[in-house]
Amino acid sequence: MSRRLTFEIAQPITIIGFYLAGFLLMALVAVASSSVFRIQPMEEHALSQAFYYAIIAAGIYFIIASLMAFTAFGAYKGHYAREFRLTASQRTLMLQTIAFMVYLLVGALIFSYVENWMFLDAVFWANFTLLTIGFGGEFVPKTHTGRSLLIPYAIGGLVTVGLVIGSIRSLILEHGKQKMAARFMEVKRQKVLESIDGDTHTIRISIFEKVNFSSKGLTEAQRREQEFRIMRRVQTLSERKRRYTALALSTTAALLLWFLGALVFMYSEKPQGFTYFVALYYAYVSLLTIGYGDYVVQSNAGKAFMVFWSLLAVPTLTILISNMGDTVIKAFKDFTIWLGSLTVLPDEEGLSAALKVGWRRIKSGKIGEEERVGYHEGPTSPNEQRTDDRLAAYLEEEELGKAQEADEHGDYLERDIRFYHFVLAKEVRKLMKDVESSSSKQYEYHEWQYYLRLIGQDEDDASKHRQPKANTRHDDGEAPDIGSADDGKKLAWSWLGIRSPLMGNQSEPQWLLQRLAMKLESEMRKMSSPDEEVRKTKPPISMAELRKRKGSGKTSDDAHTLQVDVEASTVDRCAKKED
Repeated sequence: MSRRLTFEIAQPITIIGFYLAGFLLMALVAVASSSVFRIQPMEEHALSQAFYYAIIAAGIYFIIASLMAFTAFGAYKGHYAREFRLTASQRTLMLQTIAFMVYLLVGALIFSYVENWMFLDAVFWANFTLLTIGFGGEFVPKTHTGRSLLIPYAIGGLVTVGLVIGSIRSLILEHGKQKMAARFMEVKRQKVLESIDGDTHTIRISIFEKVNFSSKGLTEAQRREQEFRIMRRVQTLSERKRRYTALALSTTAALLLWFLGALVFMYSEKPQGFTYFVALYYAYVSLLTIGYGDYVVQSNAGKAFMVFWSLLAVPTLTILISNMGDTVIKAFKDFTIWLGSLTVLPDEEGLSAALKVGWRRIKSGKIGEEERVGYHEGPTSPNEQRTDDRLAAYLEEEELGKAQEADEHGDYLERDIRFYHFVLAKEVRKLMKDVESSSSKQYEYHEWQYYLRLIGQDEDDASKHRQPKANTRHDDGEAPDIGSADDGKKLAWSWLGIRSPLMGNQSEPQWLLQRLAMKLESEMRKMSSPDEEVRKTKPPISMAELRKRKGSGKTSDDAHTLQVDVEASTVDRCAKKED
């Protein structure tokens, strides 16, 4: 991880070390539990907490070593990279976890001397104190010094636990979310492409949603917009599936932790008369940090398992609560706001509008879903005109400088190049604001058409486009960039293909910002090229064309409106599979 040794050397050493530690502990535990080392009579003597901690540690060592061996095998087969470098968030989580364990153990050591407890009993006390379970019972500070030290110790523990929980959420949830979303989208995209029926001209997006497509009377841009909107629908459905799958998995993990934990407590606390229901009750009030204290584990096995089990509950419940926040809690929040708009806090639009909004969200299955900024389904205005209008707005800028100077000297190509550079720089600034303000922003098709034109991918140019193939995958899990292959050759692409900008792990503002910045850098290199032909490459936009359009008085309102609506099942597209 610190890269002092290569992966081929460090990984085998680490795996062997963990396996060796696990097997040594297993051997020691087996010997310690035998009749040779047990004090007789065995019925009157119990094994210590350290014995059960050793069993837990041996199991953890074995699991870690097996997972690392699996990773090493995958790297050997080429499924994973052979280099592993900790990210800042991973390093932070590791350091905070180590700090929490050191804080817990040092505090237990101090309180064991102050309160005259056994050290492992003090560890049990420190654990349920820092996790705010607070069982009480025989393990409570009784000395004046112990009660005084508890005040700063508990506050510091709460802060440390909070930091660990925050790191778990940002690391596991955010990184796991991206990988799961990419996988679900790829599977959904494959299914959608495989469902194309050339005879009936339909395409199935989901079990209950089928749309029509036809290429008759459509321009290339209109056909591309249909692909774009179908891909948007694929995004929506795959994201919904990801959220509820994550909720189901985290709920299952929490229930297993509860039920299996109760099973262990039932057997470890049989002398106390724990039935399975009592163990379930005890595990429940412990997981929710209620901690009544009417039932507390007394056996050495129960105390050791309680420490391990409660620490395992921290990431499990953190992930569960976060996934509930994206689904159930979000739906309840939206319902509460909607109910308030009907009763105590009515909207300006009135009761009828609020009822229509609620019914529309229920009908479309969008309860609990976040509204995407910048993306609206349904009919759109003419996109080509919108692109020209947006570019024409820059003609009124006072910062055109060199472009205007070139215009005065009659060098129209130089004028267009300078104008193109100016537009690129302005759009990079705008995208930087989008990246900072909203990482989940989704752009409408006409906005994508505008940005793609700036990077040289004209949506009206059919030669740069292709029909999507259902069986196309990329070996390393990432698709090559739009319009380019692995060997640098130019390739046509589709919105539903693997080179689609919507298929990447980056957010849309990040993707566009990176591509426009790369284009601007490429243009700057062209300017310093000794080859005049390279320097005089014609840009994808022209001031003369924009001035002509602006002078003619054409606006976006004059053009016809494209009727493209996936929700209404009236999508027309031409998407036959490539042979």
